[in-house]
Amino acid sequence: MDKEQQKQNLENKKDQQLENFRIDHKNTKLTTNQGVRVTDTDDSLKAGDRGPTLMEDFHFREKMTHFDHERIPERVVHARGFGAHGYFQVYEPMAEYSKAAFLQDPSVKTPVFVRFSTVVGSRGSADTVRDVRGFATKFYTEDGNYDLVANNIPIFFIQDAIKFPDVVHALKPEPHNEIPQASAAHDTFWDFVVNNTETAHMIMWLLSDRAIPRSFRMMEGFGVNTFRFVNEQGKARFVKFHWKPLLGVHSLVWDEAQKLAGKDPDFHRRDLWDAINMGEYPEYELGVQMIEEEDEFKFDFDILDPTKFWPEEIVPVIKIGKMTLNRNQDNFFAETEQAAFHAGHVVPGIDFSNDPLLQGRLFSYTDTQLLRLNGPNFHEIPINRPIAPVNNNQRDGFHRMSIDKGAVSYSPNSLRNNSPQPASDIEHGYTHYAEKVEGQKIRKRNVSFDDHYRQATLFWNSMSSAEKQHIIKAFHFEVGSVKDKQLKQRVVEMFNNVDGQLAAEIAKGIGVNPPQIPGGTGVTASSPAISQENTIKSARTRKVAILIENGFTFNDVTQVMTALSGAGIHADIISMNLGMITSAEGQQLEANKSYANSGSIMYDALYIAGGKQSVDSLLMHKDAKDFINDSFVHAKPIGATNEAVDLLMSSDVQRIALAGVDTQGQVFYDLGIVTVRNTSDLTAFTQEFINALAEHRHWMRQNQDGKMSG
Repeated sequence: MDKEQQKQNLENKKDQQLENFRIDHKNTKLTTNQGVRVTDTDDSLKAGDRGPTLMEDFHFREKMTHFDHERIPERVVHARGFGAHGYFQVYEPMAEYSKAAFLQDPSVKTPVFVRFSTVVGSRGSADTVRDVRGFATKFYTEDGNYDLVANNIPIFFIQDAIKFPDVVHALKPEPHNEIPQASAAHDTFWDFVVNNTETAHMIMWLLSDRAIPRSFRMMEGFGVNTFRFVNEQGKARFVKFHWKPLLGVHSLVWDEAQKLAGKDPDFHRRDLWDAINMGEYPEYELGVQMIEEEDEFKFDFDILDPTKFWPEEIVPVIKIGKMTLNRNQDNFFAETEQAAFHAGHVVPGIDFSNDPLLQGRLFSYTDTQLLRLNGPNFHEIPINRPIAPVNNNQRDGFHRMSIDKGAVSYSPNSLRNNSPQPASDIEHGYTHYAEKVEGQKIRKRNVSFDDHYRQATLFWNSMSSAEKQHIIKAFHFEVGSVKDKQLKQRVVEMFNNVDGQLAAEIAKGIGVNPPQIPGGTGVTASSPAISQENTIKSARTRKVAILIENGFTFNDVTQVMTALSGAGIHADIISMNLGMITSAEGQQLEANKSYANSGSIMYDALYIAGGKQSVDSLLMHKDAKDFINDSFVHAKPIGATNEAVDLLMSSDVQRIALAGVDTQGQVFYDLGIVTVRNTSDLTAFTQEFINALAEHRHWMRQNQDGKMSG
């Protein structure tokens, strides 16, 4: 078999393995789990047609027992998740840095399964809550499964894993009343924060726009912990992992996120599912930051401290490959819910550091899966099965799928020539990095972990003006929800250590005193890479709402829809009622959404078509005006052509729209509002509108209108 054929076989192996477990049930006969055909599944076996049900009804008992046991314990954290399949390809061989086989051949597509999640809420909570997002990737490599367990924030709340139960207990709903769901806006969490100041940096990220992403497709991923790359020569380097979305990193605004939680709690799930079904496959580049071992102590932060990130301006991110998600799950429970990830699932070429948070995760993940998936054989569930052969002497246990032959189940042995035999380095046997470790047993942290504020200041300095305003308003909501006034005051005093002006702004909104002496760390540096103002900006795959009623101008709508489609943008036609809408010229278009089942919060931009009758109708609709006003308040691009400019003049947009009233066939643009009057040629308009859409949001409106929301 030639090398190309071997690559193709590897590429197909995981798909085929999962295919062996897929059952369509189409055009089949109903059976029990033992394969016995069933004649009736609607009526239980009774003593007479009105008599008691008989216990001998084995079909009833099997069906009901299975139903009673269909749910497994939800994850303690990351309970609400959604998954997709895809593949990863490295850009060029990484042999100089790591001997990991899946990082060597650019022509090999390594199968992956990714699970995105929220952390705090239960399985039934909403997608758009303010929270950290999980970004876990399972690589099915030829050397075994490798799990890159990441979050969309590069750091964590705590420095040592022994405190993980405490931070989660504080974050979760309060135990006496199970309130609030999927929210950190309560006393117990902020009590934990002020008593554990190592949380300061993470709080800045959590209250930033990063915690309310626009989409899983527009969300960065970070490995959080410090790992090692190890090459064939045994040389190691410290490494941090990054997923960089090719659509850029974009977020919702808080008011929008709250409304979406009610109107469409599955917003992120639906977005990912629809994108893959439409062939708009999400893509992420895998990047690594590497530090030579001899440079471990040359920074002003400890590189093993999980509450610190490595600024990209100091340690550049090297992009080494790309992941494409191109297939939705077939069954949520069998795949997403049963997927088991573990930070300790590594392959030769990837090893651990002494990061104290990582060390605890190496125990916790396995322990959790043993309970949740009911035993030690969770690796045999199809979604978790490696494509590499599994050969060892571990036997039995709940739900064992393999049928192991032979009498020998121990090592070493002579009855089977010591098979299965340990693999050598040449055979890609896993060899732990030989790090020299010495010291006294002690419960203590190194003094290098004592700095809790400098990087929090760095983060604050790196934010744009709009991003800072969003953080301040997030503090107002979160800490403003705290009942204990002394606790609120302590939050202000704590964040005075980050920045004095920030603390004063927090105090202003939550009803406590500002610090008597403005504080701060004195850090003046910034990291432009962490501001979302500097991310990739593209209009591709965005969604536009088009408002029309009977009497719209057909030429306006068709020109705009054609231009949007050509730029890879999706549009929904929205009207008071679903169904066919007739233009002033007599042609018809179908409204596929109404105000009842949509809202501006579900779209990235708004376009209103011309046509006097249509505009007159829209002027009478409160729903239409609310749609426009929300789009304006949420800083989204708004476009209007011809008579539709009059509609903008009756809304919150009027101060901007009025400036363009007298233009004759000339496109007017200001703060993301694009208008044109008295023209049938919308070429220039559509280009300007698409450019505005690519910008994502137009935050300068915050300085123009007091109604702007954070």
